[in-house]
Amino acid sequence: MVSVEVLGPGPYTVDEQWGEPLPSGRRELRLTIRYDGAEPAEGTVRVSRSVPAADPWWLIPGLFYGENRPAACERIFPRFEGGADRPEEMVSCRWGFRADRAATPAVMVWGDISGTALIADEVSPLGTTGLAIEHTVEDTGGVATISLLFPYREFPITYYGSALPLPASAATHVWQPGETHVITLAACDLPADRHAYAPLLREDRELRLPDAPILPWESVESAAGIAADGLYRWHYDPDPGVLLETVGFDREVSGTNGERVDRQAMHVGWVSGIPWAAALLEHGLRRGRPEHVAAAERVIGFICANLSPSGTFWGTWYRGSGWSQSWTPVKDALHARTLGEATLFLVRALRLRPDPEWLAAARSNLDAMVARQRPDGNLGTLHHAATGEVLSWSGASGLTWVAALAESGEEHYLRAAVRAGEYYASFVADEFIYGAPEDVDLAPTSEDGYAAVIAYMALHRRTGERRWLDLARRAADWTLTFRYTYNVRFGPRTPLGVYGFATRGSDQASPSNQHVHAYGLVCTAELIELSEALGDPYYAERAHETLECFRQLLPAADGDVNAYRGMITERYYQTDCFQPKGMYLTLSHAWSAGVLLLACEQVLSRQRAEAGRELSGDAQLA
Repeated sequence: MVSVEVLGPGPYTVDEQWGEPLPSGRRELRLTIRYDGAEPAEGTVRVSRSVPAADPWWLIPGLFYGENRPAACERIFPRFEGGADRPEEMVSCRWGFRADRAATPAVMVWGDISGTALIADEVSPLGTTGLAIEHTVEDTGGVATISLLFPYREFPITYYGSALPLPASAATHVWQPGETHVITLAACDLPADRHAYAPLLREDRELRLPDAPILPWESVESAAGIAADGLYRWHYDPDPGVLLETVGFDREVSGTNGERVDRQAMHVGWVSGIPWAAALLEHGLRRGRPEHVAAAERVIGFICANLSPSGTFWGTWYRGSGWSQSWTPVKDALHARTLGEATLFLVRALRLRPDPEWLAAARSNLDAMVARQRPDGNLGTLHHAATGEVLSWSGASGLTWVAALAESGEEHYLRAAVRAGEYYASFVADEFIYGAPEDVDLAPTSEDGYAAVIAYMALHRRTGERRWLDLARRAADWTLTFRYTYNVRFGPRTPLGVYGFATRGSDQASPSNQHVHAYGLVCTAELIELSEALGDPYYAERAHETLECFRQLLPAADGDVNAYRGMITERYYQTDCFQPKGMYLTLSHAWSAGVLLLACEQVLSRQRAEAGRELSGDAQLA
């Protein structure tokens, strides 16, 4: 079933013991390895499986998806290409990674007929585990090989979050004469359907749960208050009425009250803007905080009062230059996902606070997008701020507009949403959704999955049609491949190690941005709703574990975690990428506080609704 070898001078004795198959077909393998050499020697254990594959499809959860980087993507990060060996371009037919880069330490491949999988733990007695893929061409055809390495090797380069590749790296283990170790792993055959990862990863998570506790620091109610205070105290600026995107933890060294590190800018959606103002509005109304309500209304009103010439929102406001385009090198381009998210949450805010100017802005955005929609349903990715011309149709960034159109309540908008939902369904079916965040171009990301879940649950909610529920489930399964199922082991002196930060429930941002983040909280309500519609508690459990995860490391008082009350980071470094493993970014992001507040308010709202139904039922019984 597997090939086991030790790379390095031997000899070694290897004993294999197989367990009974689990429901997924997974079988545990226990390897007992003894070094029989006379002198100390370095050795790496490699366990491999292969399938015939002319054009393989890879999956390392959270880390590698198919080719991983579309050829047209301008963001540089590891890409698979058959027969390629261009490490300086991060393009290769063979890749190796350390396991903590993956949301589940597993590697899978689908070939000509079927697939195969190998699963391990983050660490073994030999150190951090490695995950590897390789494609070769032989006389009989292509062969795709997946491997587990004990300890890891990263090749052909080491990725550290930038377009500049670092040299290949490897952990080492020096075996002493007679030294013996036991390594456990699992293997599984997979059918041809690429979605076969879903039951396997679900089963694997269940097996890991006992060893991956999460201990939230705050209750849901308390976390909501902390996040709201952070948004209002640190990110809100009443002149002219914005939520500043980032605020530095350190207010002294940066000088002038942090202005050297605070980002004096606001996106209309995504990293700032209407979504998080809407969450603050809901919180302020519920808790009777008029200052929060006024701040939220001012932010939403400022954005709605300043539409682009093409009829949509602008992308970004800057302190020094005012309204401008999105984060794209394409001149005057506005990004569909950012505009769609702003419009979606504006539609939701209107239910809380009807306002004629807000309504007019929502209609202007919706009408503009419907007018630009292609006959096949594509809503476009980049839109010219002045003319409305669609500058790019690539990717699935229009998914967020599906929800905005569906939730608007009008039939002609719903028809446009249905057409778009049908178009973007192919991305879900292909297990490769990409294009949502402005900053990574056409990379597949966890944020693409959130957008898909929100979109297809909105269509199901409006139409009741099963096809949309099935797409929402499939999109949720793909999204959850980014969600950590285990607690990464941190050094005891690193900040995340000192605080005992549990990574289970956090999401890898993307194969390009290899840090964990909290943006998955944006679809908390949709995952819970999906569970209710399916009669399956699994998706609600995954939503709640994310809310548990990000109720850790919250500064409830000034000075906590080297921050001020309500300052919430966007980056937790669970692997060596951007920063050393175990650190966290000492910048508070508006979206980080906003998405936590949103999820808390969604959960609290559901709790109140359930309590109301119980009271109503009791009254009827009485």
